[in-house]
Amino acid sequence: MAQTNFNIVEATIDDIHAGYKYGTLTCRQVVQMYLDRIEEFDKQGPNINALITVNVDAPKEADRLDAAYKSNGPVGPLHGIPVIVKDQADVKGMPTTLGSLLFKDYFPDRDCFVAERLRQAGAVILGKATLGELGGGDTHGSLFGSTRNPYDTARTVGGSSGGSAASVSANFSTVAVGQEGLASIRRPSTWNCIAGMRPSAGLVSRGGVYGCWPEIFGSLGPMARTVKDLSTLLDVMAGYDPEDPLTARGVGHIPDSFAKFLNKDGLKGARLGILRESIGLNSEPDSEDYQKIQQVFDKAVGELKAAGAEIIDPVVIPDIKDLLAKRSGAPGETDESFKNYYGRSAKAPFKTPQEVIAHPDFAKVVKRSQNRFKRHPDATKHYESLRAQDQLMTNFLKVMADHKLDAIVHKAVEHQPTLIKDGIAEPFVDQKGAPHLNTFLVYVPTIVVPAGFTRDNLPAGVCFIGRPYDDGNLIKFAYAYEQATHHRKPPASTTAL
Repeated sequence: MAQTNFNIVEATIDDIHAGYKYGTLTCRQVVQMYLDRIEEFDKQGPNINALITVNVDAPKEADRLDAAYKSNGPVGPLHGIPVIVKDQADVKGMPTTLGSLLFKDYFPDRDCFVAERLRQAGAVILGKATLGELGGGDTHGSLFGSTRNPYDTARTVGGSSGGSAASVSANFSTVAVGQEGLASIRRPSTWNCIAGMRPSAGLVSRGGVYGCWPEIFGSLGPMARTVKDLSTLLDVMAGYDPEDPLTARGVGHIPDSFAKFLNKDGLKGARLGILRESIGLNSEPDSEDYQKIQQVFDKAVGELKAAGAEIIDPVVIPDIKDLLAKRSGAPGETDESFKNYYGRSAKAPFKTPQEVIAHPDFAKVVKRSQNRFKRHPDATKHYESLRAQDQLMTNFLKVMADHKLDAIVHKAVEHQPTLIKDGIAEPFVDQKGAPHLNTFLVYVPTIVVPAGFTRDNLPAGVCFIGRPYDDGNLIKFAYAYEQATHHRKPPASTTAL
């Protein structure tokens, strides 16, 4: 294979596409460069441990795309772009393990909707990433152990889309797909110094994804080192899918391209409300750790102002903590969703969640994941949750209306990445400092973007949250902030080869 001087570290979609256009780069070379990095850093060296399965057919797929490019030009907007997918979404030819020994041999019959869209757009699915076991919590699992944070390998990457975030940050792929039901895209994106977005529910299908319809909290979303790459990926992912009825709500809300919102002056005149109240899970506002994040956040608010935003500081959403505390799922929803997901395949590994719990290997599942999986929502609590959700949506929108806000800004995560040892044994720290306002409100989009580093040299982020289906404007604000600050720095543990 011809040698290339192309530097894959921090390469964007545009960088790679320019190489293809000028004939200085092939898809095969790009795939090989990422595979070499995975080989060097994922299971040895810093041992990031972000991947469960690497696609053995990736070089072959790259050759096919190179041939197609030669004869007809690019196949689509992601031509020859390597993508890593959270191992909760089906990719034909690779197992969907949920990070668990229980599902290690489950091979789905077909692609999920989003994987299908990625392939049609010319992407190469390079592998499946680690996650919080059974799709929740920080990134530990009975099948793989723990994923290490490339900025400090003693610490967690967060979760549950931790492997996707670490893969992007460590330059194992150009972009990745995550899934968020609580804070599972935003927390790992923040703790790995990348951009991540959970779009408004209904923009992206969960067809062929564990945790699908009729559950509504979870949503797939794009993760990338730049907001521009994130928007390119979202363009490909978004669309109506009859298999996921929630996407009917997204119809009419998808622009021709999210790229049209990429305006580096996008913060000029934008009215942003600063939410200062602590709303993260198990946050400790009086702790030194919290204060280290606070310092970065205060600086970020100044940077937003310097970029031309009108800052309303603070804004208060009435009863936010009390209402968030009432969050609860619906009885029977998980069973139904389980049936819908595994019903796509002729050989489902289990028929019901109860069968999973009864399996001898269930005892090996990470403790917090066991407890989450066994939860049985009760109807009264669910009714209270729905009322709280409705009230909080009204309170949230009223604050935005009263202050004429374009978006609300809060800390992406209220604590620094926690230690792996504290997550896998007592005190079983999990999801510390993670806000979940957007996933409780379901239809409001959120995007996080790097805001720099704490004095411990750990990544922190800033979060933009807005009105339902105002995804484009959030991308605009995040892009403008990113362009004004350029806080993303690659981790020292996974340097150039």
